[in-house]
Amino acid sequence: MKPENPMLATAALFAGLLFLSPVLYSIWISFQTVDAYYAGQASFTLENYTRAVSEFNFGRYLLNSLIVSGLVTLLGISLATLAAFAFARFTFPGGNFLFGATVATLMIPSHISLIPNYLTLAKVGLLDSYAGLILPAVSNGFAAFFLRQYIRGIPKSLDEAAYMDGATPLKVLWRIIVPLCRPAIASMALYIFMTEWNSYIWPLVAVGKENLYTLQIGLARLYRINPGEGLVDWPLVMAASTVTILPVLIGFFLVERHLVRGITLGAVK
Repeated sequence: MKPENPMLATAALFAGLLFLSPVLYSIWISFQTVDAYYAGQASFTLENYTRAVSEFNFGRYLLNSLIVSGLVTLLGISLATLAAFAFARFTFPGGNFLFGATVATLMIPSHISLIPNYLTLAKVGLLDSYAGLILPAVSNGFAAFFLRQYIRGIPKSLDEAAYMDGATPLKVLWRIIVPLCRPAIASMALYIFMTEWNSYIWPLVAVGKENLYTLQIGLARLYRINPGEGLVDWPLVMAASTVTILPVLIGFFLVERHLVRGITLGAVK
């Protein structure tokens, strides 16, 4: 193995710190009092975090976001995996058309479906509910397309050997395809989770009850908490923002091993 290049390691460390500097600065601000922040002084307090959780109900918003994002991820990745397996392994009438339609949805801006989704859920009475937040986000054309391409790279001989042993298509999917697709599934699960976690427009439209607000709506409301004329309580906003990024970071660290494995397999191929 070649010896480590100190200059390259130093440059990588500097680039990493430069990339993280806005996040680190935001965390630093979150521990300041609003008076100290606007006076340009340094202080340390946990009051902003306690206020965000207790006074502004961020604990409830966090729970709502975890429920909605978690169920959207679970249902979305399950549906995408089933669709990808069908598109990659089976030939059926209209299959190419359905796959083309799935890919075509990637070119449609999400805001176009905002009004149809709202009217549909309003007719069935699912607005102001978890179901109304979850159902429109379950289908994900990009995840289905990505997983289909990944499954096509797995030799069909593995499926055929399982079928000869009496396995059903669902057993082949669960016992063979899913274990081999863990890096891709983990990547898409993280993608779906992050997309839903950062969603703002649809929860804002579909929910009118405060006990169903997600973190993004709660975060936007904090801008109205003014410590003075024309001022924004930025330490409080930054504390709430720090709370919103923690679950995403935890999710990344949970699937990091699978992401690295997927990159390594792709390099070997």
